[in-house]
Amino acid sequence: MIDFDSHEYKVVLLGDSGVGKSCIVLRFVRNEFLENREPTIGASYLSKSLTVSEKEIKLQIWDTAGQERYQSLAPMYYRGSEIAIIVFDLTSYDSYFKAKEWVNELLEKGIPDLVIGFVGNKSDLEEKRVIKREEAKEYCSLHKLHYFETSAKTSENVNEMFLSLSKELTLIPEKIEKIEKKKSAISEIMIEPQDPKKKSCC
Repeated sequence: MIDFDSHEYKVVLLGDSGVGKSCIVLRFVRNEFLENREPTIGASYLSKSLTVSEKEIKLQIWDTAGQERYQSLAPMYYRGSEIAIIVFDLTSYDSYFKAKEWVNELLEKGIPDLVIGFVGNKSDLEEKRVIKREEAKEYCSLHKLHYFETSAKTSENVNEMFLSLSKELTLIPEKIEKIEKKKSAISEIMIEPQDPKKKSCC
């Protein structure tokens, strides 16, 4: 169960090399964009505070390297995360298929209460797009993922994506509480004691 008293949540970004994970984080945290950024080695860490549902929270953001040789380190970063952001390049089929592999890995791990964002980056390159929005949204609907299209270069939808996924965290305890109340009500109905004075007619 997520501890909402801590107000600090771990976020991990996963995806192939060159899809723009680091650029997305840098745009969100510092509102900067570097055209020719060096590939991440291992992982990098940044943090940012924001207001969600009238509560100040801090996101601890781990940006993992996309190169194959660092993939074995990924579990160390996504373990214990509340939010996983899987990024692919809207102009690259290979990165899209790799993103799906990350989804499969996270779903197989069965991390409790994990909010997963499936993010198509580089929406500013519309003329080079190869991944159709409808196709990606259908995939996300099937696996209960949250779909976004962003551009780290223009900042389109970057802040909105982080805010929306953070808001999803606030819904989790409410959903669980509703389920528990419903279960409790059903149990009370099923075990309601019979009046011993009431006689059966047959």
